[in-house]
Amino acid sequence: MLFVQVCFLCSVLFMAWSMSALLTKTGHGMILENGHEKHEHWGRRLMGHEPDNDNETEWKNCTEPAIKEFPEDLFTNNERKSGAVLLHIVAALYMFLALAIICDDYFVTSLEKICEKLDLSEDVAGATFMAAGSSAPELFASVIGVFITHGDVGVGTIVGSAVFNILCIIGVCGIFAGQVVMLGWWSVFRDSFYYILSILALIAFIYDEKVVWWESLVLVLMYCGYILIMKFNQSLQKLFTGKGGKDKNQANGNAAASSEMEDVKPSKAYSRGSVVMVDEIMHASPPKLRFPEAGLRVMVTSHFGPKTRLRMASRLIITERQKLVQGANGVETQVLEGKVDIENGNVPEDKPAEEEQENETISPFHIPDGIGSKCKWLISWPLLLLLFFTIPNCAKPRWEKFFMVSFFLSTVWIAVFSYFMVWMVTIIGYTLGIPDVIMGITFLAAGTSVPDCIASLIVARQGLGDMAVSNTIGSNVFDILVGLGVPWALQTMAVSYGSEVMINSRGLVYSVVLLLGSVALTVGGIHVNHWKLDLKLGIYTLVLYAVFLCFSIMIEYNVFTFVNLPMCMEE
Repeated sequence: MLFVQVCFLCSVLFMAWSMSALLTKTGHGMILENGHEKHEHWGRRLMGHEPDNDNETEWKNCTEPAIKEFPEDLFTNNERKSGAVLLHIVAALYMFLALAIICDDYFVTSLEKICEKLDLSEDVAGATFMAAGSSAPELFASVIGVFITHGDVGVGTIVGSAVFNILCIIGVCGIFAGQVVMLGWWSVFRDSFYYILSILALIAFIYDEKVVWWESLVLVLMYCGYILIMKFNQSLQKLFTGKGGKDKNQANGNAAASSEMEDVKPSKAYSRGSVVMVDEIMHASPPKLRFPEAGLRVMVTSHFGPKTRLRMASRLIITERQKLVQGANGVETQVLEGKVDIENGNVPEDKPAEEEQENETISPFHIPDGIGSKCKWLISWPLLLLLFFTIPNCAKPRWEKFFMVSFFLSTVWIAVFSYFMVWMVTIIGYTLGIPDVIMGITFLAAGTSVPDCIASLIVARQGLGDMAVSNTIGSNVFDILVGLGVPWALQTMAVSYGSEVMINSRGLVYSVVLLLGSVALTVGGIHVNHWKLDLKLGIYTLVLYAVFLCFSIMIEYNVFTFVNLPMCMEE
């Protein structure tokens, strides 16, 4: 599975490079820094310096690349073009892996403990802390874009990740789910409606190519409104869907869940909420319910946060699959407590409970079974060792009380990995002649979203399309309102009060408009397809994703109209 993810990311990068090279040859490409080529429609946007007595007038018909905001690279541009850029691509892919590991194994776990200590309801926790856990890479990329590169790579990553979540994840789930999955209209409608409001606000605020303090504050306050909606989600659902809050979830085979939910309601034993493990639910389920029935019914209730439900359902699905496989081989099996490898479907056998607690995350001292798992473990070993000795794993009982230390150190490492990730991607884009915005929309966005795509696919294959689709849309609300609103608010209200955050590329405005159109077309397509997630819808959304990328790249290269100056390049 790791190999498939790497191939996909490389294909996205290749597509961006191919289109950039093609547009460059047709006269829409990069401008040499010491060149003086000038096009008619660029005149009104040239950056000039007033002449003085000692220096002659210097005119630049290009924008400074973000690479100059980072430390100088070990290789020259010519050396990178001769092949050294491959090292940067490998480094960027490794940073994607590092972010996935630290978010999944440490950061999210610490957030779950915080939610437990604050006694937050699951809907509120899912919309706040758990959303932050799933969107941490995009958030930090946005922070780096505002405070370090002073460019659009962060905004491009947020927009690109949003489109990837909406179109690509739904498309992959539709094509590879292996079955027709019915979607409930309420969760899709709720998140899509608020998401469209968020995009409209973003378009209005960046249309003049600058963001002021009150605009960033409005975005943050809008997210507070979204939290309130999630807080009263049950009441709103009953109001819109009628008595009992039933909607098309019943078409998923969950009709009996509403009437029998009394049997699987959580008891005080696991009132901890999002930190409840699938194994506990399995053992606590009434004997009259089979494991998948009890487990999946709990997964689709609102007792758990969106991200946690997604992960827990994935664990449950693969546990049951492994059980069936072993049963088919004539092995008498019992579902034991143990860590489930979501990507490879491996369930530890005959493992005592104490050892299971010590191995909730992948250990650098334990070699997993299976060739694929061993390869991934070997590649990840330096990261696993580094994180093992620098962050207390609060999933283990003896480190549980240090969850705030785990949260702080995880945040530090996410910031470090995000910095190196953006640095490497900036170098790659500069070397290949790809603008920073395009790198953010394509390569960065895909790299930070692929792990969620895999988890959503696993869940969709078991008919839980609602969970996969609503999770992708809901996390996008966080990306837009918090991922952009918070860094902008910090810059304009704390770091430099009254200042403005400049949007360098006007093409981003058009890309956000395309994002709005993609959301509308996706929801419209789901409705026309009778709320079914199937092969037709999957192909439809993937085609929309390809169209979005093509149009975004062409807009950035001024193919249709002038939107921004090209990026300066060295000879």
